[in-house]
Amino acid sequence: MLPIIVCSVVAIAIILERFWSLRKSRIAPAGLRQEVLREALVTTLSPMQLLELERHSPLGKLFASGLRNNQYGREIMKEAIEESATAVVHELERFLSLLGTIAAITPLLGLLGTVLGMIEVFAVIMEQGSGQASVLAGGISKALITTAAGLAIAIPALLFHRFFERRVAELVVHLEQESIHLVEQLHGQRAYDDADLNVRPTGATPKTHLHGQMEPEVYNGGDK
Repeated sequence: MLPIIVCSVVAIAIILERFWSLRKSRIAPAGLRQEVLREALVTTLSPMQLLELERHSPLGKLFASGLRNNQYGREIMKEAIEESATAVVHELERFLSLLGTIAAITPLLGLLGTVLGMIEVFAVIMEQGSGQASVLAGGISKALITTAAGLAIAIPALLFHRFFERRVAELVVHLEQESIHLVEQLHGQRAYDDADLNVRPTGATPKTHLHGQMEPEVYNGGDK
């Protein structure tokens, strides 16, 4: 039972950690692309601003990788983002393989415990005979508890493993879309409207501190 208990504690820790780490507001904060676009259209971000953007969030890390290579053209910028995305995806998938392993091995650990328990029961039968049915039933019941415990851990672990895999896939698609939009808007291959330049979407993080000492000028939708 001890290995099953250890697996259950680890599984619960992973589930709680992944719930906290895979929040969309943490991975891809709303309004970040619009803020980066406003600044990038006005000026070239300094190395310190890019470093701060990189530390801001996984989406900010992709943006920073692309903006460092913005002067080399659209394709080089996209390649830089793709290289950075490999590390970002790896971070998003952290601990998921361990959670999947726990879901796979805990039923086997439970079955192993049951088999060992049954061996002990049959050893008692060989020594004392089969006259005490209640004792034998109690031994068999204890042996089966490990199988039940293993399944009780494996089923939710498997469900959460699939859930987090799906969430990671959705986040990766969103990161890819936001990165492509930024690249194409900066290189004039995708139109942007006033919402991209003026309006901070609801729920956007206030000031990501990408600015230097001066606030960049904001386009006012045609006002002179």
